Amino acid sequence: MSDQESSTSASQTEGEVDGEMDEEMESEGQRNGPVPSLSNFSSSLRAVIRIKQKYQAMKKRRQELALGLGGAGTLTGAPLRTSPKIFTFDGDPLSTYSTYSTHSTLSSAAPQRKKKRRRKRVMFPNRGGRRAPPKQEQSRAKYCLYLLFAIVFIQVYNAIENLDDHVLRYDLEGLEKTLRREVFGQQGAVEGLLSHLKDYLSTYVHNKPLVVSVHGPSGVGKSHLGRLLAGHFRSVVGETLVLQYYVLHHCPQEADALQCARDLSALISEMVERAEEEEKIPLFIFDEAEHMHDEILDALQHLMATKQSNEYLNAIYLFLSNLGHAHITKHMLHNSSSISTASGRHSNLVKELTPILRNTLEKLHSLWTEADLLPLGLLEKGHVMECFLDEMTREGFYPDHTNIERLAGEITYYPEVGGHEYSQTGCKQVVAKVNLL
Repeated sequence: MSDQESSTSASQTEGEVDGEMDEEMESEGQRNGPVPSLSNFSSSLRAVIRIKQKYQAMKKRRQELALGLGGAGTLTGAPLRTSPKIFTFDGDPLSTYSTYSTHSTLSSAAPQRKKKRRRKRVMFPNRGGRRAPPKQEQSRAKYCLYLLFAIVFIQVYNAIENLDDHVLRYDLEGLEKTLRREVFGQQGAVEGLLSHLKDYLSTYVHNKPLVVSVHGPSGVGKSHLGRLLAGHFRSVVGETLVLQYYVLHHCPQEADALQCARDLSALISEMVERAEEEEKIPLFIFDEAEHMHDEILDALQHLMATKQSNEYLNAIYLFLSNLGHAHITKHMLHNSSSISTASGRHSNLVKELTPILRNTLEKLHSLWTEADLLPLGLLEKGHVMECFLDEMTREGFYPDHTNIERLAGEITYYPEVGGHEYSQTGCKQVVAKVNLL
């Protein structure tokens, strides 16, 4: 039996049930007849209840009839609504058809459950529309850091340039050439002095003044070194910012030492104030410092104290004396044979004599404790000949080598030690002997 025939029979059955329900309701209405007016409300309520009960009974009967028709159709061959048949070429066609028809019958009877639909993952294409990963935002503070580095670099570069400009103002290269040309036999001491000056003059602000004390025997070039320094600084900072103080000339009497100390303090204060206004560093040279009185040394130590104001800290003090000359002479005569080069002799001289000289000078006055000591060694015969050549050239004499050797031979020397012949008076007698020519 086909699906169309089964649907037709079901619709006929439902029409018959509806017709019977209508007929029963009409017959019930005719049977009841008119109701007295006083009991209209109660009778209407009873009628509604009966109609509802009959409707539920008919509905139940109709459902039982529909179920009965479905079971009878299965047994007697009544047509049922089945799922569409699926035909495949696997196995026996008849068995396959019967299996799928039975499965469809059972599945139609059992309630179907809704299958949960799995959410598919969204896949992006490999090319073209591929989604780019999110980029990490760079902090703007990084640019501020770069700017800070640039500012610090510019500041350091400008500071270095300013240091170079400050050193160039004093023309230390020209001073070095002059000292190497004019000072004989003291190349190690010259290098040490220039090193102190370069370190100090590389900046304008200091926490203490530069104090250098040059020591050596008579005639080794202490006063000559002081005159060369004074002349060079006068040319670069001016005449008013350089002081050459000779104790035996400015304060020969010990009774005037206190007044000399006051005058010297007033003069130095005036010079440092002027130098502060001009942003320059003054130079104070004290020759023959072994003759300085204690009052003058006390005044100078007070001016060089670190508790002073800034203008007093920006100054150079150079002391020239023969204090400790006996230690220098002894060291040179005993160690010249062991060291061959001049630079080696001077470095050894500074290394071994500095503690001895400082111990000796501190007993004389506490001023020397803050000074950088620079010893000058003895001059050899070759250095004395260079002094004669330079002096004769200055005076306009013909530099005859034979005449120079004769004059140098008239100088008194220590006994030869290790192939070195040191002069006892250095170049002190050179000027007097040249003047006799």
